[in-house]
Amino acid sequence: MPFKRMTILFLFAFLAISCSSTWAGPLGQVNIGAWEMDAPSAIASITDSSSGMLLPVIDDAVAAVSAPSRAMSAGPRMRKLLADFAVTLRDIRYRRGGHEPSTGFDCSGFVRYVFEHSVGAALPSGSASQFHIGATVDRTDMKTGDLVFFRIHGKRVSHVGIYLDHGRFIHSPSSGKTVSINRLDEGYWAKHFVGAKRPKVLS
Repeated sequence: MPFKRMTILFLFAFLAISCSSTWAGPLGQVNIGAWEMDAPSAIASITDSSSGMLLPVIDDAVAAVSAPSRAMSAGPRMRKLLADFAVTLRDIRYRRGGHEPSTGFDCSGFVRYVFEHSVGAALPSGSASQFHIGATVDRTDMKTGDLVFFRIHGKRVSHVGIYLDHGRFIHSPSSGKTVSINRLDEGYWAKHFVGAKRPKVLS
């Protein structure tokens, strides 16, 4: 590609990325007369049809600029979405083997439903199986969305809930009760608490 032509194309792409007051519209849109598109889409169209030399350079630049902001914000947003969705299911009755709001939830069915319908993650069925996935989390490092586990009968993990914040967790407790929020430091739950795990989707 002639040097002069490549220079002109590069300057044009730089102006599109910069989103100056002349070119940029709301939310990073590029407005050129009747032509309107997101800045990355506009940049993707600016390439030499014969060599395609400019496009990879611009793609790499866009990725380098935008990746850090996505990494910083995705985790907290996902955790909040998960917790907010879980709270909307409060007061749904307990049902052994239940995994739908219309029929009721058992503890693992509730957790599985929340993860699937809020963040699109598929967890195993059964609290014991859910205990064997993800990374172990120290109690002082627990974050919203982490799974908290309990031994109710014997040595086997038999109950699970979703950690919210400030020592609170939401779960489907037992027969005759409904999805509710409790504290880990409450006598009964503190006595039976085993530990916390962080599913891969939240890592």
